[in-house]
Amino acid sequence: MEKIIYPKVGIREILKTFWKAGGPYKWLLFTVVFSIIVVNIAEVITPLYYKRFFDTVIAATDRLSTSESLIRIIFIIFGLNGIIWLGYRIATFVENKFLTAVSATLRQNAFEYLLRHSYSFFSNNFTGSLVQRVNRLARSFDRLSDKIIWNVIPLLVKIVGVGIVLSFLKPLVAGIMLGWALLFMLFNYAVSVWKLKYDIQVAEADSKTTGVLADAITNHHSIQLFTHVRSEVGLFRKVTEAQATSHKKSLDISAFVEAIQALLIITIEFAIFYLAIGYWTENIITVGFFVLLQAYILGLTHRLWEFSRVIRDIYESYADAKEMVEIMTLPHEIKDVRGAKLLSVQSGRVSLSDVSFSFNQTREVFSGFNLDIAPGEKIALVGPSGAGKSTIVKLLLRLHEPSKGSVMIDGTAISSVTLDSLRGAIALVPQDTLLFHRSLLDNIRYGRENATDEEVRQAATLAHCDDFIDNLEDGFATFVGERGIKLSGGERQRVAIARAILKNAPILILDEATSSLDSHSEMLIQDALDTLMKGKTVIVIAHRLSTIRKMDRIVVIDGGKIVETGTHDGLLANEEGLYKKLWMLQAGGFIQDTGGNTIARKRSRLSSQSDEEETPPETEEFTSPSHPTEGI
Repeated sequence: MEKIIYPKVGIREILKTFWKAGGPYKWLLFTVVFSIIVVNIAEVITPLYYKRFFDTVIAATDRLSTSESLIRIIFIIFGLNGIIWLGYRIATFVENKFLTAVSATLRQNAFEYLLRHSYSFFSNNFTGSLVQRVNRLARSFDRLSDKIIWNVIPLLVKIVGVGIVLSFLKPLVAGIMLGWALLFMLFNYAVSVWKLKYDIQVAEADSKTTGVLADAITNHHSIQLFTHVRSEVGLFRKVTEAQATSHKKSLDISAFVEAIQALLIITIEFAIFYLAIGYWTENIITVGFFVLLQAYILGLTHRLWEFSRVIRDIYESYADAKEMVEIMTLPHEIKDVRGAKLLSVQSGRVSLSDVSFSFNQTREVFSGFNLDIAPGEKIALVGPSGAGKSTIVKLLLRLHEPSKGSVMIDGTAISSVTLDSLRGAIALVPQDTLLFHRSLLDNIRYGRENATDEEVRQAATLAHCDDFIDNLEDGFATFVGERGIKLSGGERQRVAIARAILKNAPILILDEATSSLDSHSEMLIQDALDTLMKGKTVIVIAHRLSTIRKMDRIVVIDGGKIVETGTHDGLLANEEGLYKKLWMLQAGGFIQDTGGNTIARKRSRLSSQSDEEETPPETEEFTSPSHPTEGI
């Protein structure tokens, strides 16, 4: 797996990503922040009335007249608590709307940007890790917003408010409390910054564990068949133990921070009350002032105690968001150029001119490669594995970009047109078809989203999907399972062919499109493919020769170069040619197979001809239950 070099991401880029998602909901944020500020101002003012209440009680000489003053005070306190209650309710419900809306937008933005990354990007990342990163981005925003709204803002308001109130009453006490609060926060901030690298390690270890887990579950069948359960368990144990080690180190640091915090809180409470006793002895302060101090100390220490967790959560949120924001700031490798136009296919000529391409600049696939496919021409690409056949298809679809040269359709460089219009003009039937865990109707309709149900059913019939769909209890409404696992390989390929029929693009690519079909299924689908190929420019990566022999031209590729080109019969006539060698090597052991007579009889019955009419041996198509031409 190739290592991807991501852009350097800091808190600024993360906040910018959050702000972009929250842009449409700024008024909700302002409402929440305003409510929280009002609530905390009320919470700073309320203890002043408790101070007045107790001072009034202690100084009372006439309880009857004093009770009226006390009632007025508790009504004021009741009003302040009402403001606090109402402010918290407004903030809570508005924040619920804000957080859920922005989290959904973040997921949508991340998903859209992620899907536009290149084929190479997805080849070099675990699916499970990417899913985890998308979800973490939204969760990190939830956590960050929650801590800032409910912890950071209230703490700042309380520190400023307490400082102002105490500075009017006893400036020395105000100075001590503010200095202590500043020391408390600086200590927590310094430790949290130092601890950030360990939080990032925890996040990275979690991603790795998730990736290994998802990879193993995806390949569980291979693990069992190759009896690698023990080794895979060992690998998972290794990554989970590494994750546990990183997590423990992070937790130990947090425990140390909490121990220092507790010591600081004990110290400030002792110091403030020791100083207050001196003031009280000199009759400078009242009992109510003790009540005020206790309320402020409890309120501040509660907020400050949470501050370390706030800083930790903020930086953990940063660590969680960092991986996804890196992906969202990584430029798309393949994208529309500025001013890209829509591709309009008139004739379907495909040309590769002086194309060079390498993987990782170390493995050269093509150098100065040229290939011209005439409008409506049907060609087959054959050759040994690794010759470059599939790479030609990927270059045509712009899954890769050539390092030199150009790929053109109807004389227009595909790099100058939009990706959507390019890929919309090409229908692909891949060798390995992966389906969505959706209904068969939805999976086939993926070929053309606006197709009617009837058009989908017609395409399915032409691809002979009805052979197995009619036997399903829910028919077209059947869900196919993750990646189409509930269907056989041949059934998945028929769905892929139905998609291509429905799409009806002017350029058709068949990437070993019948490789998972038995002889009977291939015979049925070959008719559909013949219909599908009419009037189109067709590129076939050959697997079975029954398709190759019908091509207008066969292009033999070896080592990234065209070594032969011609018709099937013409290439077989060249005794020294690579095609002849591949044919003899792969087909020789099956050349006596009688499957052709069987298929000929089936085709005769389909065309209402006599059951006794058989294809002469010298003209029968080569077919085998095995795949004798695999690799061509």
